[in-house]
Amino acid sequence: MLYLPTSHDPWGVLASVVIAALASYVALDLASRVHRPERLAALLWAMGGSLVMGVGIWSMHFIGMLAFSLPTQLGYSHGLTLASLCAAVLTSAVALGVASQRRLDATRLVAGALVMGMGICTMHYAGMAALDMSPAIVWDAAWVLASATIAVVASGVALWLFFWLRSFDDLRRRPYQFGAAAVMGLAISGMHYTGMQAAAFPEGTLCLSADALGGSALAVAVGLVCAVLLAATLVLAALDSRVQRDNASLGAAHARLRSVESANDALHRRVFSDALTGLPNRLLFEDRLLHALQRHDRAAERGGGRKPEKIGVLFVDLDGFKPVNDTYGHAAGDAVLREAGERLQRLARNSDTVARMGGDEFLLLVEDAGSVADCMALAGRVVQALDAPFLAAGRTVRVAGSVGVAVYPEHGQRDKLVANADAAMYAAKRNGGNGCALFEAHMDLNAGEQMSLLNDLRQAVARGQLALHYQPKVDGQRGVVHGVEALLRWQHPVRGLVEPDRFITLAERFGLINQLGAWVIEEACRQMAAWAREGLHMRVSINLSVHQLRESDLVQRIAQALQNHAVPASQLLCEITESVAMEDVQETQRVFDDLARVGVFLAIDDFGVGYCSLSYLRQLPAHQLKIDRSFVQDLEQSQDARAVVDAVIRLAHALGLRVVAEGVETAGQSQILLQMGCDELQGFHFARPMPADALLAWARGQQTAQPPLVFSASVLGAL
Repeated sequence: MLYLPTSHDPWGVLASVVIAALASYVALDLASRVHRPERLAALLWAMGGSLVMGVGIWSMHFIGMLAFSLPTQLGYSHGLTLASLCAAVLTSAVALGVASQRRLDATRLVAGALVMGMGICTMHYAGMAALDMSPAIVWDAAWVLASATIAVVASGVALWLFFWLRSFDDLRRRPYQFGAAAVMGLAISGMHYTGMQAAAFPEGTLCLSADALGGSALAVAVGLVCAVLLAATLVLAALDSRVQRDNASLGAAHARLRSVESANDALHRRVFSDALTGLPNRLLFEDRLLHALQRHDRAAERGGGRKPEKIGVLFVDLDGFKPVNDTYGHAAGDAVLREAGERLQRLARNSDTVARMGGDEFLLLVEDAGSVADCMALAGRVVQALDAPFLAAGRTVRVAGSVGVAVYPEHGQRDKLVANADAAMYAAKRNGGNGCALFEAHMDLNAGEQMSLLNDLRQAVARGQLALHYQPKVDGQRGVVHGVEALLRWQHPVRGLVEPDRFITLAERFGLINQLGAWVIEEACRQMAAWAREGLHMRVSINLSVHQLRESDLVQRIAQALQNHAVPASQLLCEITESVAMEDVQETQRVFDDLARVGVFLAIDDFGVGYCSLSYLRQLPAHQLKIDRSFVQDLEQSQDARAVVDAVIRLAHALGLRVVAEGVETAGQSQILLQMGCDELQGFHFARPMPADALLAWARGQQTAQPPLVFSASVLGAL
């Protein structure tokens, strides 16, 4: 059979390929938009996208058909042409529906590719059928199968690209999207022209639909409409991307703001809350007291015939708390403190503030207190509440409360209100405890002295009034000085030398002990470095308080100080009293382990005067035990003291620890300790605490001294 010759307009073919690539690019862009959490937006993009994408694919086919020519006039019937358009739109809807799924498994890929391939074939062959030819078109089955295969494979590739490009953001996706669109455009065009190759037209064939649709003007119109639709879709997609990025940026900004607010809240809680009870701490209490006093003074200035309400401060101290802590352990003590805080909160109003000062001391700020009698009535209820039994570590324990009351403005200046309440509390304790006392004028002498001393202590570091004195520790057997203990001294310009027991206790009660402790760490390391430059390599021991142990950055601060002054960690020895070590065994063990990893040596101070579990002592990575001076002082007179010291020395040696006896003041004490095998001795019998320069001169003077008191080369270095 003879067939009519066929031809294709090259420009029409090029236009169809460009339209196919552009439609593919739009399809890839739309696929990323139908997968989004906003259901309505996703549905609108899917509906509009199906129409635009379908028109794009159909336009490629139609322009390709218009580029096709026979030696007879061609035209396209309206019904089948519209059916081919509908097939393209439905195929696009299937594609975007699959693209909107969360994942693309093998089953979904194969099913989607088959449905899309069948839809594209339906669109193409319905479009070909719109050519109402007589006689009918002759089809080559092999080419038809080839075109169908290309349609299915191209559909599968398109679906895979939809999901692959979803993993990229807008900026990174663009280059890949251009390349993928070119591949898809060529594949779709290849399917179309393979399908055209399957068609043959017998000689003498006429097109019965020649007067329906056709002509170059129609091709141009279809191309322009398609191009406008695709371009408009791209513009809308770009605007949508911009909105999405702006919303994402706004959401990220809100998230960062929430994160900052959360961090600020956490920081606020950490700075202004007590870690154990969750109550406000001293800083927050002082801030609220200051604001309450300011409000009171403003109300007094306004007058108006109505006196401002009074402000009450109740200082609460638990009686009998230390025996509970020492006997039953830190966990039981913590339980008592938490329960005491809860009882105080139940007694307070919403406008009042319950705070923990530290240790077993609490404060109540009562705003709009009414009268002095009202404050005393509240203090009575506090005493009654604390007198009830506590349940701690499965045991019923009893403590009591001593409460001091000060009321503003009756009981002193605003900056002395807490100190006056404190003085009243001590008056309650002197009366036997488990009661309350109202501040009286004669108590102001001690309270005022305390506040004055506290204010001076706050400035002591900046004014250079603090110093470390050093007391040698001597090897009892060889007379070798192993190191020194650093002891804090305060030389007040008016008061003279202030006793450590006096200002250390004050610093602990009013939250200055950590500041003083940090200064001691830095100064001790600085002095060791200064001595090293003079040839004296001396190990220095410092004392750590319970408050320092609870600092999260204590170990980092010590390590940083050693590094700043280039001092070996083994030259620093940290001493912690037995009672402090046992107050929070887990925290002590953590700090000891961390310090040991840094290389710092550790010692248990004042051993024998507190409550110590030998199992815990065995677990602590300590190097030394220090026997408390109270046992050493009685060695020459008391057989019991000698028995205790001998037992401690044997125990320490069995655990691999060195023993230091402090407070050695006589030759008799020294001789007894040496006979018992004590490793090191410290006390006035050998040397008093002295300033750093005096110790250096003393060390140089001892260089020529006769045994038993000499310096080894390891201590003297280059001296």
